[in-house]
Amino acid sequence: MAEVSAALVKELREKTGAGMMDCKKALNETAGDLEQAVDWLRKKGLAAAAKKSGRVAAEGLVGVAAEGTHGAVVEVNAETDFVARNEQFQDFVRKVTAIAAAKGADIAALAQQAYPGEGKSVAEKLTQLIATIGENMNLRRAAEVKVGQGIVASYVHNATVPGLGKIGVLVGLESTGDKEKLTALGKQLAMHVAAANPQALTIAEVDPKQLERERSILAEQARASGKPEEIIAKMVEGRLRKYYEDVVLLEQLYVVDGESRVKQIVEQAAKTVGAPVKLVGFVRMALGEGIEREQKDFAAEVAAQLGH
Repeated sequence: MAEVSAALVKELREKTGAGMMDCKKALNETAGDLEQAVDWLRKKGLAAAAKKSGRVAAEGLVGVAAEGTHGAVVEVNAETDFVARNEQFQDFVRKVTAIAAAKGADIAALAQQAYPGEGKSVAEKLTQLIATIGENMNLRRAAEVKVGQGIVASYVHNATVPGLGKIGVLVGLESTGDKEKLTALGKQLAMHVAAANPQALTIAEVDPKQLERERSILAEQARASGKPEEIIAKMVEGRLRKYYEDVVLLEQLYVVDGESRVKQIVEQAAKTVGAPVKLVGFVRMALGEGIEREQKDFAAEVAAQLGH
């Protein structure tokens, strides 16, 4: 078997991002044919990805991209926080978020979009990354905000690098007013959303099931007071107003001043922006929310490694 040159191994590494020993083996297996070696590694990468797919991926990054009247936020998960600092992984999340902002946030369609400059789909690039980095990864979800006239502002909390972090927020403001001032307001509102975690934009958009559940709990609490039913009904409505102030964005106390409601801040902005302003949508995406994380028994894990 012909000796594989270091230059060829280096070229294959640059082309595929795979490890040195894997590249050397691929070239040995394919008699030094670079393109066949790429295929060999891709096949090996697919097998490696399948093996890792059972492991819990709850770390990773949330990416945010906003420009003009549209924006997108994407969550890509990995198994460890260490991967979030990997430049290849960061580059992948950044590029996929830009694709979502341009093409739409449907996750199935996003996975099939062309990944820039590599002749692969987003899904195929992710499979390659799984093989290269050696961790299970998952393109978990994506969302977008669009406005007709106005701006979509963004904010990333706990940013690892610009545009990538632990919490990503988009806020859509419709207005014909000054774009710069509108963007400044949007950024402040996005920071508020990151901190206050609203569940709905308006009272009308509160989840009916959640509202019914809350109403039932409040009614039971009020009945414990022993007051008549008509008083209980008023007590429940009063407490529901407090509930709305907790979960509805426009009803929340604005965290920046702690005095005004968000809806008042938006209304007052018309004076500085030079035209009426309407808050039409928001997205807040926090890394790993809703993922069941594996609870490890550390003592049992150590015992297993010691062969007990």
